[in-house]
Amino acid sequence: MSAAQPHPSAPRGGAVWALVITSVAGFMAALDNLVVTTALPSIRTDLGGALDDLEWTVSAYTLTFAVLLMFGAALGDRFGRRRLFLVGLTVFTGASAAAALATGIEPLIAARAVQGVGAAIMMPLTLTLLTAAVPAARRGMAYGIWGAVNGLAVASGPLIGGSLTEHVSWHWIFWLNVPLGLALLPLARLRLSESYGSGARLDVVGTLLASGGLFGIVYALVRAPRDGWSSPVVLMGLFAGSALLAGFVRHGIHGKNPMLPMRLFRSRAFAGINAASLLMFLGMFGSIFLLSQFMQGVLGYSPTEAGLRMLPWTGMPMLIAPVAGYLADRIGGRPVVASGLFLQALGLAYYALTVATDVSYTAQLPALIISGVGMSLYFAPASHLVMSSVRPHEQGIASGSNNALREVGGALGIAVMSSIFAAQGAYDSAQHFVDGIRPALWVGAAAVAVAGAATLCIPRRTTTEAEPDVEPALVLENA
Repeated sequence: MSAAQPHPSAPRGGAVWALVITSVAGFMAALDNLVVTTALPSIRTDLGGALDDLEWTVSAYTLTFAVLLMFGAALGDRFGRRRLFLVGLTVFTGASAAAALATGIEPLIAARAVQGVGAAIMMPLTLTLLTAAVPAARRGMAYGIWGAVNGLAVASGPLIGGSLTEHVSWHWIFWLNVPLGLALLPLARLRLSESYGSGARLDVVGTLLASGGLFGIVYALVRAPRDGWSSPVVLMGLFAGSALLAGFVRHGIHGKNPMLPMRLFRSRAFAGINAASLLMFLGMFGSIFLLSQFMQGVLGYSPTEAGLRMLPWTGMPMLIAPVAGYLADRIGGRPVVASGLFLQALGLAYYALTVATDVSYTAQLPALIISGVGMSLYFAPASHLVMSSVRPHEQGIASGSNNALREVGGALGIAVMSSIFAAQGAYDSAQHFVDGIRPALWVGAAAVAVAGAATLCIPRRTTTEAEPDVEPALVLENA
């Protein structure tokens, strides 16, 4: 069967419905990465807690999301992707309601962690379900729309969170997910086709090693500014986390049915796009986290005003990402992604040069526009490169691993750039804040520039791109 034809088990109009359902679900999961950032002062006023506690309202979600993504993809391969997508969506929606109803900082952090579990099951399956439903000739444009929606969600989190917090209540940044989730559940049940992977055993050992290792490192990075880099807690977190991650790599090389086979990294295409994704999210997440606070705490904008002024950056994916997907179909994803990453790095470097206590919005605007164009060019073609960097039967695990590494990059970005900020600056005055954010932005720009260089290591044409197309159901089989 040609992949240009719908799969026989797909519902009529399945491609359109799959694009709508997976894009909205992806938007919900991506939005909750940074939607909390502009609401933190209000949450602290209502629920109390130290600054470290408030940071965990971001990190609890990001970490569980990151470390369980590949496990979620494997669950879908074994028990049915549509079935597990519904499970993840249900968990995410219920945890969103629990977060909105939280009466203390500890219950809120716990609800955010459960949200991350639901997102980890749901998010990797959005791309594999979309790939199954869309004919190969139109996947570039479909990935473009999917990437535009997800990119907008990541970048517009501060705007949506700030607007809801300022005009309604911080609780509504979580309530927003509930009607969306309830609407998607019956649609997904009726309009998405079921598919399975190879049925390989679940990699519990690998999941525990990755989870413990990443938690130890991020926990150490979060605690280091307060406790010092030489404190026993920080050193233990770094040492134990590194040891567990080394064990995860060894398990991926020698283990039976590992969730992330290290042999995939022998491919320059797979290694390059995943390194680029991790570094891109490291620089972007950390920058958005700090810049949203800079606009409010230093320049005096309200949460809504800060979000609106970031629209040249945050709104750009809706305009350019579908075009980027089209360009990737015509000239290949490698040059589009590399151009986007270098532009994103240029935008952050420009911001680092212009940031000041009295910087005008006009002076910031070029950095916002350049960053927005760069981010837009990255999202959709990057997804296309991931899926074309491996054999068809490996695309399920490729999707999960790339999403996981993006989230790992985001968690590390907030931790690393916040540590740099804390070492050079403080919140006690506008000038001290600027002294801290400037070197952090330079580090973010450097990370994204290295991501661009990693993209240039990707071959111009991958093996899978040159192969004849295969049946969509087989594209999603796991290794």
